[in-house]
Amino acid sequence: MGQIRWLMVAVLMSLFALSGARELKNKHQGHLAFYNHTLATILVEYASAVYMSDLTELFTWTCSRCNDLTEGFEIIELIVDVQHCLQGFVGVAKDLNAIVIAFRGTQEHSIQNWIEDLYWKQLDLNYPGMPDAMVHHGFYSAYHNTTIRPGVLSSVRRAMELYGDLDIMVTGHSMGGAMAAFCGLDLTVNHEAKNLQVMTFGQPRIGNAAFALRYTQLVPNTIRVTNEHDIVPHLPPYYPFFPKKTYHHVPREVWLHSTGFSILFYTCEKVCDGSGEDPTCSRSVIGNSVSDHLEYYGVRLGGETPGTCRIVMDPRLAANGTQDLEGNLILSRNPSTPIVKMRAEPSIPSESV
Repeated sequence: MGQIRWLMVAVLMSLFALSGARELKNKHQGHLAFYNHTLATILVEYASAVYMSDLTELFTWTCSRCNDLTEGFEIIELIVDVQHCLQGFVGVAKDLNAIVIAFRGTQEHSIQNWIEDLYWKQLDLNYPGMPDAMVHHGFYSAYHNTTIRPGVLSSVRRAMELYGDLDIMVTGHSMGGAMAAFCGLDLTVNHEAKNLQVMTFGQPRIGNAAFALRYTQLVPNTIRVTNEHDIVPHLPPYYPFFPKKTYHHVPREVWLHSTGFSILFYTCEKVCDGSGEDPTCSRSVIGNSVSDHLEYYGVRLGGETPGTCRIVMDPRLAANGTQDLEGNLILSRNPSTPIVKMRAEPSIPSESV
């Protein structure tokens, strides 16, 4: 019964998305983000690494996803909101000369249940200081009303004190992409961040057209990468029949899709227009794939054990952190201070939370 309902909803949404209804166009005047393929392949590795549940390996940047293009990254703070099943980190990538902020996507429920829930999320919160701009409270609260935001802001200030006025790059996949967008907006509006760029992967829609327009004016250096038939960027649904009442993506989309003929196929990276809802990009196809959501640029995204918030940590790592009464954890370090290799003594057991 659940599968039938899922199929009916998917078909209904696809019909709306492909309909030829008259649409409201968000006309963005001014600068649009420039897409850099090399930077995208680097940031997607950070968006992948933040899913790791072994906090010791993540904090020391020795995890299986902490190498290749991100080798040498130095974490300043690792923030784990156990109460809300959220995770993020802030650190310095010296090769990029930038502070990198990454947010984990959803872990609390199975990915399919979370996606099904996206169909019904309503625009139910007026974004502070933006007339007519509305967002969904769940997306907004995941960043603004948890321990994630104060941890991020504190670590960005520390990084600036240690390294000076670096660029800031904010990234995330899926729900983590939504949090990255809100973080980029927050840093720009409330903390006067300069030289800030947001790049997300498989991000859902987070607000209406008024929000998307104002966001683009404030955070123009935003790239939102979508992949083939990834279902999540199609959600919550965009209804062209009700353009002023529906969700609307922020620009600028870059759509990864296969093209070619016969046995000759290659991946095309299409840089889309400034509307946020370019009908020739991912909206030109039916969004019906979970597998396309879980891999971008050949990099696996998502947790090692989806549907669980389990974390693992060497007990000795507690000396680097603070924990509140709800069990929420912040691990901090001064990048100039080396961390003892926690795996050097396997006889000491790890703790699971």
